[in-house]
This record gives sequence, C-alpha cells and structure tokens, in this order.
Amino acid sequence: MNGWRGKILWVDLSQGKLRTDPLDPQVAKDYIGGRGLGIHLLNQSVDPLCDPFSAENMLVMATGPLTGTGAPTGARYMVMTKSPLTGAITCSNSGGMFPTEFKRTGCDAIVFTGQSPKPVYLYLDEEKAELRNADHLWGKDTHQTTDMLLAETDAKAKVACIGPAGEKRVLFASIMNDKHRAAGRSGVGAVMGSKNLKAVVVNGKGRIPLADPERFKTFNKQILDTFKDGVKKTPLGLTVNGTAGVVMATQNFGVLPTKNWQQGTFDGWEKIHGEELTRRFLKKNSACFGCPIGCGRKTQVDDPRFAGEGEGPEYETIYAMGSNCMIDDLAAITKANYICNEMGMDTITMGATIACAMELVDRGYLPEEQVGRSLKWGDAEALVELTRMTGNREGFGDQLAEGSYRLADQYGHPELAPVSKKQEFPGYEPRGSQAMGLAYATSPIGGSHMRGDPAYFELFSVPKPMDPHQWKGKAKVTKAFQDLSAIIDSAGLCIFFAVRNLAAKDLGVAPVGILEYLNAATGADYTLEELMQAGERIINAERQFLIKAGFTRKDDSLPERLTHTPAPTGPAKGLVCHLDEMLDEYYQVRGWTENGLPGKEVLDRLGLA
Repeated sequence: MNGWRGKILWVDLSQGKLRTDPLDPQVAKDYIGGRGLGIHLLNQSVDPLCDPFSAENMLVMATGPLTGTGAPTGARYMVMTKSPLTGAITCSNSGGMFPTEFKRTGCDAIVFTGQSPKPVYLYLDEEKAELRNADHLWGKDTHQTTDMLLAETDAKAKVACIGPAGEKRVLFASIMNDKHRAAGRSGVGAVMGSKNLKAVVVNGKGRIPLADPERFKTFNKQILDTFKDGVKKTPLGLTVNGTAGVVMATQNFGVLPTKNWQQGTFDGWEKIHGEELTRRFLKKNSACFGCPIGCGRKTQVDDPRFAGEGEGPEYETIYAMGSNCMIDDLAAITKANYICNEMGMDTITMGATIACAMELVDRGYLPEEQVGRSLKWGDAEALVELTRMTGNREGFGDQLAEGSYRLADQYGHPELAPVSKKQEFPGYEPRGSQAMGLAYATSPIGGSHMRGDPAYFELFSVPKPMDPHQWKGKAKVTKAFQDLSAIIDSAGLCIFFAVRNLAAKDLGVAPVGILEYLNAATGADYTLEELMQAGERIINAERQFLIKAGFTRKDDSLPERLTHTPAPTGPAKGLVCHLDEMLDEYYQVRGWTENGLPGKEVLDRLGLA
C-alpha cells in the first residue's frame, strides 16, 4: 500500500501476545485512517456499554495516510477508546515527532486489548515489537519516563507515555509524547494506566511510500509557496504569539469564559494574553514534524514562586486556568501547565474543575475545610497546589480528579459544571458564539471545539464571516466543519493548516486540497464526493457507538447557564445560546430523527446499516 503502511499491530496485554494483521484496503479508503480507522475498530470489537477501565475496553493509536509524508502539518495521530470521563468515545489528537516515527515502523495503528498483570511498555521498530517490563518506570513523571526510556532503548526513538495521573486513573489523564505534546482530552491516559501500560516507544527508519511522488512533490510545493507568500505579507498570529494570541480576540468578542462561565469578559485579560507570554516567558518557537507554522512555545518562568520550564501554555490552558478562575498571574498559569504536562493531565478539565470548585466555595456549597485550604477567586497559589494534588490524587485533589461534573454533583449542584456529556468546554462562550454551542453539544466526545470548530467562521472570518450572535442557518455550516474535521483527523493533518489552506474558500469547506494530497499519496483515486462521504461516515459511525452506549438527544446539551441566563457583560450582553432551535435543524441536515438517531437512508448510503 502507499500512504498507508498496510499493517495493524494487535497487542493482547492480558496474555502478553502480539500479532500483526493486514489493513483492509477498502476499510482504509472508507475510513481514511486515524480517527476514522479508530472508530471502525472500536465498533467492531468493543461493547459500548463496557466499563472503560475493564479489560473489555480497547485503546487504539492510529496514524493517517498523510502522517509523516511531508504534507504540511502531516504529523498527527489519534487515540481512540471509551472514555472514563464521559462514557462516550475519545478522539484525542496529538502531533510532535512521535506520530511520524510511529508510522515509519511500518504500522498504521496499534490496538491494545486486555490488561497487563504488571506494568509494561511496548517497544516497536521495523523488525520487532515486544512488551518490556516497566516496574522501574511506574511512579515517574512523563519527563523522567521519556528520559529513562531513551537511555535504555535508543536516543533517537520517540516516546508516548503516561505520568502519575494516568497510573492513578485521574479521569482526565492524558498521554504525553515528546514530553510536551498531549493526546489530552477525555481520559485516554487513565485508560492506558488501567491497562498497566506505561509507555510506547517507537523507533522507525522507513520512509512512507507514495503512489505518485512527483505529483505529491509538485502539489506540495504549490501549497507551501502560496502559504509562504501569504505570511510574508501578513505574519501569521499563530507563529508570532501561538494560540495564546486568541485571548485578545475572545475578550473583544465577549466570549472569553470568565468566573466559571458566569460571564464572557475578564478585566485582567491583558496580563494573560499572547503578547505578554511572548514578552515575558518565550525562549523560542517549536514545531511539529513538517509544520511551517511553528505555534509551539518553549517557555521558561524565573519567578521563584512558580519557576520552571517546558512548553506552553496554549490558549485553552490560559482560559481554563486564567480568566475562568479569575487569575491574572501568567507565571502561575504557566507553572500549572508545566505540572499538567509532567503529571500527564488535560489542562482544560483541570482548570475548569478548579474554577467550578471556586464557585462551589463562593456560593457556600463546598466548605473550605473539605478543600483543606482557602479557595477564592483569583488565588494563583491555590491553582498550582491543587493541580499538583490532583495529579497525585492527594487530599482534595482526589475529588478534583473526577472532573467538574462529578465534583459539582457530589455537592448537590451539577448545573455549575461547564460540560456537555460530562466533558468541560474549551474557551469560547456559546452565548456570544452560537454555532460553538451547537458544536459542543453534538461533539461525539463531549465539550470540544476540535471536532468541528465554528470559531473559524464566527470569530475569525475563515473562510467567510458569519454573525456569531445569529443562530439561524448555523446547523448546515457546523455540519460541514464537523465532517471536514473528521477528514483532517483521519488523514493525519493539523486543523490549523488544513482549514485555511486545504479546504474550499466557502462555507461548504470541501476538502479539495486534502483530496489532492490523499490521491497523490495513496493512489486511492478518491472523488471529492467519496472523500466528503468518508467524513460523514466517520461522524455517523461515532454516533452509532454513542447510541449503543446509551446516549440520546438529552445528552446533546449545554448547561442552563448558557441557554437560559443572558450574558451579563460585553458584546454578547443579554444573549443566550439557542441550542434547541439549532439542534432541530442540525438533526434534519444530518438526516437524523428528531431524537438524534441516524436515519436508515443515511446509514444505507454510508454503508453503516
């Protein structure tokens, strides 16, 4: 096969046995790879009603056909499993150098089944795959684990691993690769920990075969030349200030979540936005394999209270741990971010859960004696201390480790948790960004903007602007962006480049550039209709898993704070999110019933019946 490597490695952790199966070419074409291949494998082999921490659950790591090919930002892989945080699926996505090295071993995907009786790690190169003892790694953080594994295997290998949070099954534990890159959301690291799997080490040397190298090279040059010409005229914000630069935009639109989503503006925003991060802490940019953007931030904090170094924080971290907690101390936010990376935790859920705890205390629902310390809005030292305690499930951190929904529910007020399907939202307030609310509610993984990101057209006018306060007409465009996201995730690309440079310049966002890359790489001869149908197939396959897991229309929801309480400040003042009205239209556009079930006609057309 070309583009694809043609192999899936199956690892039975219970028995300690490994086997390699061929990748079915038709499955590859129908589901593309990455996220699509992951949901296909889960639907084939996992009971959606299983306990996420049981041996019956499966953990899939999958690359896409463009991963490692040299296509711009073709450096992504997906982690798919049943989430312990939500009970739904995961689509945790990460970049860096690990995914390309993984693909170079000759495998498209690794599927972990069962549970190991003792800690192990997987070592994989082009010639062998073997499970090795990891007793000496258990308890180590992700940086220590990475250094130890490189020392005992090969300094040029790449590592994905969990930290103490994954070992202790923190419900939002992440899998970290290359020390600083995160498959961050939905608790994939906790599932890995439940399987006693500490790490995956990949050491690949092979090149990715292409069906038509000359065609690929010519198109690649065309895309990159156009991109470079554009950034010469207008420097890319992601390169200059990273994702942290988004703080100014969300504040200006009144959609910067503040005080546990009570409002959309933050008076201290200037102290935590991207220019401030660049000025105070940036050492240099970093980039994933084959990325011309370089949005990563190598940072260092010298303040003795919060000293440390690493990567980040990203925008989502700054919102969750900053404005959402009413904290304007960027050094503290950056330190808490470092701790999350070292312990292996999702920064969004971590910050949002602490903010939820702050509101519970503020309203008198959570006694500070339970917390073990003072917990007030804006308390930077509490943020750092509680983040560390959560990673170790120590003291009150053991309650925070369950996420905001379970915390708020424990104290009788689940309505204060900023979640959909029990997963915390990223940093865009739906009262001032209507389609974002629809995207959160219908995301297959719970609150997420990366499964179709309406901020592009509502806030950044990409490819064309739509009024963020208007809810009418948003369903069709949101569906188009969700289908495009499924294609991007499955191909192994990054949304930051693909949406702006590889999709049609209209609100239908047809994946015209991705089509050319895929056909040059794989020789699969996709038509545009077939590729767009693949994106739709993946979304519907994910929906099938959710329905079998017990999800219904009532789970495509937002907290009443966002749908019934008007925004109190900023440009969105007086607005609520009109989710129910958008949801009716969305189901119609998808060909689903009024209860959110995919219709027979849709399933027949997509081959999912």
